Amino acid sequence: IAAGALVVIIGILDDKFDLSPYLRFAGNILCASVVVLAGVEIPFITNPLGGILDFTNFSFSFLGINVTTGSFLAIAWIVWVMNMLNWSKGVDGQMPGIAVVSAVIIGIASLRFPVITDNNIFTSQLSFIVAGASLGFLFYNFYPAKIFPGYSATILGFMLGVVSIMSSVKLATAILVMGVPTVDALFTITRRILSKKSPFWGDRGHLHHLLLAQRMSQRQIALFYWSMSLLLGLFALTLSSRGKVFAIILVVVFVSAFILTLKLFGRKEKMND
Repeated sequence: IAAGALVVIIGILDDKFDLSPYLRFAGNILCASVVVLAGVEIPFITNPLGGILDFTNFSFSFLGINVTTGSFLAIAWIVWVMNMLNWSKGVDGQMPGIAVVSAVIIGIASLRFPVITDNNIFTSQLSFIVAGASLGFLFYNFYPAKIFPGYSATILGFMLGVVSIMSSVKLATAILVMGVPTVDALFTITRRILSKKSPFWGDRGHLHHLLLAQRMSQRQIALFYWSMSLLLGLFALTLSSRGKVFAIILVVVFVSAFILTLKLFGRKEKMND
């Protein structure tokens, strides 16, 4: 609750004073650190080749709190989801729709264990609460939008990052259900770095901008993102750990190829949002 409140406060300050993206990023790390220092971490991930990758072997004490490699991975994951989802609000309804589908899939996946614990039930409920809040916002954000998400909307990405760890859901499930915006974010960061630009400063090179240039409507683009998240989320619920890894690789390849095709052969004229 404290970390989530801090996320919203930083967002409100940015909406009011247009904070530096570097300051916002530092705030993201601070918010994620609050949760991680409270005990939320990634202790291990399933190795698709067999066994697990343990992240608790290396540890040290900080202010009386045991910090492991999994703690740093949890911070990186939460900050990544916050920013990746924040970049996915280029058209009306795009971001809250992705959040609804992702939260529902994570909520369902957290209950698909042989033994259901109180923690699974709690985090599943929390996931569905995030889905409900996102759906309530979606009614007012779908084109033509009456309410627009400011930077404080990163609370949705923050909550998705946290519940995907707390619910013991394999991170591959969360990565897959948010596969299209994830690949778009990776592509964007790589493109900006190769162009010798800061990855923190925005531009009009995201996938939704390219689709707008192809004269797709805002509703069509939002529905495209929702349907892809739903399709990949359903796959994530049925695939094995190894299958999810191969699915993620396929998503990276096909979405990257799609983006490159639009950039090289698509319409070049700029369209208004």
